[in-house]
Amino acid sequence: MFGYVAAHKPELRMREFYKYKAYYCGLCKMLRERYGFLGQVTLTYDMTFLVILLTSLYESETKQEEHRCIVHPAKKQKMLYNEITEYAADMNIVLTYYKLLDDWEDEKSKVGYLGHRAYRRAFRELKNQYPEKCEVIRKSLEALHECEARKEENVDLVSRCFGELMGELFVFKKDVWEETLRELGFYLGKFIYLLDAYDDIEKDIEKNNYNALISLSKREDFDEKCEEMLNFVLAECSHRFEKLPCVEDVEILRNILYAGVWDKFNQKRKKKDGE
Repeated sequence: MFGYVAAHKPELRMREFYKYKAYYCGLCKMLRERYGFLGQVTLTYDMTFLVILLTSLYESETKQEEHRCIVHPAKKQKMLYNEITEYAADMNIVLTYYKLLDDWEDEKSKVGYLGHRAYRRAFRELKNQYPEKCEVIRKSLEALHECEARKEENVDLVSRCFGELMGELFVFKKDVWEETLRELGFYLGKFIYLLDAYDDIEKDIEKNNYNALISLSKREDFDEKCEEMLNFVLAECSHRFEKLPCVEDVEILRNILYAGVWDKFNQKRKKKDGE
């Protein structure tokens, strides 16, 4: 369900693109250092957005280094990282553990079984470190599974579950920005869930899988209705974002929120329209 919150690279300035990439590489470095190869495979651009957002808001002291890596062995890559990068790496592991555990419990997936056991030790330590966050994430996923089990057609209700999960991830500190960050994450989470459902609708219908948009997909104006819903929740998300006093890297953040998150939707619409 992740992979939608990324930059729209054609509209980034060269300087902004390299800085964005440096944050991504910094998160990769942190995952490798804290969790080894198993950490690196959880890397996402979605968490890179969270790192840049919180770094800009809290003006965290950020280190810059250059290292070679397996993906780019010939040339050293710039890497930016800080305390928020560490937090994002930890949350990546928590989410990956719950995803693999769910795959095992729901589908008896061998990958899910082996995967969740591989991350279990790290997860236990993180659960002790972030007990409240782990509990909110667990309850949100549990509520989502209950909706899926009863084939819930209320799209707002189902997407709310993932919104609450994302809202918890966006809260780095209990301070004056907690409510705004939680609401920003909540609406971004709803957007991600809806876009993922829209992206998977044909495949889910073909395989007879649950999808909250199946009933809506029977309408002739299905694409327009989905775009309308996505616009609404993203407008709420953007409204919260503009309340935050972000200055550093704000153009990268706006590029992601106002253009990048739409890339998958626009690609699918063009494909459906035969362009």
